[in-house]
Amino acid sequence: MVHNWKLQHNILHHTYTNISGMDEDIADRLVLKFSPHTKVKWFHKFQPVYAFMFYGLMTFYWILFKDYIQYAQFTRNGVNPNSRKENASLLTRLILLKLTYMFVMLVVPTLFFAIPFWQVFVGFFLMHYTAGIILSLVFQLAHTVEETSHPLPNEEGVIENDWAIHQLNTTVNFSRNNKVLSWYVGGLNFQVEHHLFPRICHVHYPEIAPIVKQTAEEFGIPYLEQEHFSKALKSHFAALEKFGTLPHPDHIFA
Repeated sequence: MVHNWKLQHNILHHTYTNISGMDEDIADRLVLKFSPHTKVKWFHKFQPVYAFMFYGLMTFYWILFKDYIQYAQFTRNGVNPNSRKENASLLTRLILLKLTYMFVMLVVPTLFFAIPFWQVFVGFFLMHYTAGIILSLVFQLAHTVEETSHPLPNEEGVIENDWAIHQLNTTVNFSRNNKVLSWYVGGLNFQVEHHLFPRICHVHYPEIAPIVKQTAEEFGIPYLEQEHFSKALKSHFAALEKFGTLPHPDHIFA
């Protein structure tokens, strides 16, 4: 749902990047742990092994549960500024859109085109499972890697860094010289530029990136990037392994 996405991504993720308890993108998901500051459970040490399996379920979670959970959560904690009447209308539209989507994707092919339901279901499952893996990896390679930091607020609840520096410390690029990959993911491999300039079209990121990198180096600020996708993937699974075996939830990962 667009409304929830704006709250989760545009406000929470882009403002409080990699801050546990604020950034929904690094919140623990069932058996997956993406932050060094959340409770370590015995099975987390195995997450580098089973992560891919659960990544494929991401978009199933989106279409079945996520919007309802976020609707309740954002309404309860005040992130959602809508009135009760606006939220009632929003919830009604959400339910109708979900039902329409499921009807079109699962019922229409069988009802109107005589395609066996099992074939429709298998195609639907494979489509979402593939999309889940691709989207999960693109998102996680930008933040849940060895190079990024996961800062905690001080006793007054303040992150002791300028917002732009915070974005550079918590975000990493990958394969930015790979034009095919850049096209395929819509520039989301330029996450540093995406976070610093979210209103600039991604087609300009390749020209902006060298300027951002040079400026960061001039001020002694790390410009985090992985040259190749394989290195970014390796760094991500190394981070998963470290998060899953931390001795204490307050351990600071840097």
